Amino acid sequence: MSNYSIKNLEEYYQVYRKSIREPENFWEEIAEEHFLWRKKWNNVLSWDFSTPQIKWFEGAKLNITENCLDRHLINRGDKTAIIFEPNDPAEEAQHITYTQLHERVCKMANVLKDQGIKKGDRVCVYLPMIPELAITLMACARIGAIHNVVFAGFSAKAVSTRIIDSDCKMVITADGSFRGNKSIDLKGIVDEALQDCELVDKVLVVKRTNADVTMVEKRDVWLQPLMDKASSDCKAELMDAEDPLFILYTSGSTGKPKGMVHTTAGYMVYTAYTFKNVFQYKENDVYWCTADIGWITGHSYIVYGPLANGATTVMFEGVPQYPDFGRFWKIIEKHKINQFYTAPTAIRALAKQNLSFVENVDLSSIKVLGSVGEPINEEAWHWYNDIIGKGKNPIVDTWWQTETGGIMISPLPYVTPTKPTYATLPFLGVQPAIVNENGEELKGNQVEGRLCIKFPWPGMARTIWNNHQRYKETYFSTYENMYFTGDGALRDEVGYYRITGRVDDVVIVSGHNLGTGPLEDAINEHPAVSESAIVGFPHDIKGNALYGYVTLKETGESRVHENLRKEINQLISERIGPIAKLDKIQFTEALPKTRSGKIMRRILRKIAENDMSNLGDTSTLLNPEVVKDIIDQRL
Repeated sequence: MSNYSIKNLEEYYQVYRKSIREPENFWEEIAEEHFLWRKKWNNVLSWDFSTPQIKWFEGAKLNITENCLDRHLINRGDKTAIIFEPNDPAEEAQHITYTQLHERVCKMANVLKDQGIKKGDRVCVYLPMIPELAITLMACARIGAIHNVVFAGFSAKAVSTRIIDSDCKMVITADGSFRGNKSIDLKGIVDEALQDCELVDKVLVVKRTNADVTMVEKRDVWLQPLMDKASSDCKAELMDAEDPLFILYTSGSTGKPKGMVHTTAGYMVYTAYTFKNVFQYKENDVYWCTADIGWITGHSYIVYGPLANGATTVMFEGVPQYPDFGRFWKIIEKHKINQFYTAPTAIRALAKQNLSFVENVDLSSIKVLGSVGEPINEEAWHWYNDIIGKGKNPIVDTWWQTETGGIMISPLPYVTPTKPTYATLPFLGVQPAIVNENGEELKGNQVEGRLCIKFPWPGMARTIWNNHQRYKETYFSTYENMYFTGDGALRDEVGYYRITGRVDDVVIVSGHNLGTGPLEDAINEHPAVSESAIVGFPHDIKGNALYGYVTLKETGESRVHENLRKEINQLISERIGPIAKLDKIQFTEALPKTRSGKIMRRILRKIAENDMSNLGDTSTLLNPEVVKDIIDQRL
């Protein structure tokens, strides 16, 4: 199977059958033919979902940056690796070639080493979407340090939680970040976060906004002077296939966020191969994913996947509505973007605007449109297809997760016939199963249930940092011998998959997975709050928004309630970040509970959705009378 990309549906089925009949041979062939290895593996795969232990390409030695950078220098040295498009359209875009990127990564790697960072150390990266972010990731990978990127919209509390959990020795941040017409004090947030973190002895600071910041003596250092002095020669550290590459935190439905650990070889092979096929990338294409590198989408499909393929990848610092709602389309025209990958939230927001933003822009360079982060609704799909794709550019509606490392179910453009709202067919080597609540697999088509994966794939996370037991309980204990995704799905009459949403207590808001547990914990810290329950409800732009039911220790008048609403959202902002604020907060006398004391979120969800037709039998509740009160007071 020397062909690296699939050309038609018949070939897809042929290769797919081979990939699940002989998975080891399938992945071995791809790994062997398309990557640079310092030492070949002794064993392609060993796995056991009951423990769970998964190892791909055991015994192999490599460095992912040699695959993303060094091997391209001979033939692609002068090719643009990264186009940086700044927040302000008046600021000039940067075109960084593979040779320049290699040099900057090596310099940064030497800076890290000079500051005492070595293989296995964890480095927290809290940077805006500027070239230094991608450079820092690869500099860590170059020397075998484990990067832990924290989205630069998270609060100081969220930053410190992640630093403490992964024992980071260093933080890399900026004086600030530009976001639309405002700037954010990133350095101030880091200073606040580090009040709780004794382990961090160095903070490297990138100058971006030229804001006045406090530099703590002996701890804080400006990055640029160190880069200017550093050597551009840095030998890549030899890594084992299963050495950790990075930790990335994702919301849990309960308790603290989960530090998903991705390892080197399998992740590299999987992200590179999915990128090549799902976007049908060709040598001189310009590819743009609008995600932030603070999320897995940015790791896999802005940095590692594209660069392993020698692609030109765009990094955008700004937001879709600044300086106006035509920004995305102007960038596509300016850089002649061929593949455009964004989130349904952005599509819905842009679809609401006047068509004049799109009509005067040349989008003819587009070949493939992508959607990521949550299932895309039908209206948004049609707008994206008709207005942006002009009905001729396929939409790849991709389903995957932080935990999966790369795309799992998706159409292949010009190969898979698309169907609105359907992620369609599994990617090569991926073996999905739909199971009922008892864990019995529902065979055949036209079935609906919970989505599991029956067999390992190279890109999957191997564990939760410092908590393998939680990894086992979360993903492998619900259904025997299967990875449980936490999502519901249906399979239609032709075998296409549609993701129907989360079945656990995680709500996807604007493509961000927000666990309801940590939100409730934050609200319950308020001295006036007795208890709370958070659910999602449909929202025109965000897909879902958050609805909070809050019981107070004492009931007060509505004026007090207004202040309380502000204070509760302020608490959430501080603990988690502004992205997690509640759209609606309803104060309740009590919450509906089972006789064992469990809050009946299913009923609260229905009320928030204004769907009273299907509340089920409430008579078995401990306090059935509260349901009527909640409905009467619904916002």
